[in-house]
Amino acid sequence: MPQGKPTHVPADGLTTRQRRNRPLLLVHTGQMKGKSTAAFGLALRAWTAGMPIGVFQFVKSAKWRVGEENALRALGELHERTGQGAPVTWHKMGEGWSWIQRGDQADHAADALEGWRQIQRDLAEERYKFYVLDEFTYPMKWGWVDVDEVVDTLAGRPGFQHVVITGRDAHPRLVEAADLVAELTKIKHPMDAGQKGQKGIEW
Repeated sequence: MPQGKPTHVPADGLTTRQRRNRPLLLVHTGQMKGKSTAAFGLALRAWTAGMPIGVFQFVKSAKWRVGEENALRALGELHERTGQGAPVTWHKMGEGWSWIQRGDQADHAADALEGWRQIQRDLAEERYKFYVLDEFTYPMKWGWVDVDEVVDTLAGRPGFQHVVITGRDAHPRLVEAADLVAELTKIKHPMDAGQKGQKGIEW
């Protein structure tokens, strides 16, 4: 890992400033917890930098309000009152884990696709500067959203728009297209010792 200095500078004709300030596509994948947590940490930095934030959750239950949602919604309200930071918009797609556990998947697939269509519209309008597409690898894995279309849309997005995608089993095409890919690998986990998730750590 380079310590603040690139190990290779491409002959792309860009200045150091231009290369440094280009929008990024980031992917957080792997089997270990922390993928979404890391993405929301980036969102906090983006808010501080005054970047409008759009969060799109594709798998976590629409009825389950996680700690990051409460915090970012509060920051969005702070922006509305004081002008500090940036606006925050939070979207929940479908019925969360019920996609896997029960019910007609056709409806959930349609919801996921409409969620992706909204992202496409927002990207075209340059509505946000920082997007969190949380658990978005799953609709791609399940065939609900076309991977090639996702990659092409993100590669051609206009303006300055960072995008971070989280979830296990990121598609190889998405990995290839991304500027940064982090894979979280489990070394130890409290569940190994029979401990369940807890407030303040898992949500």
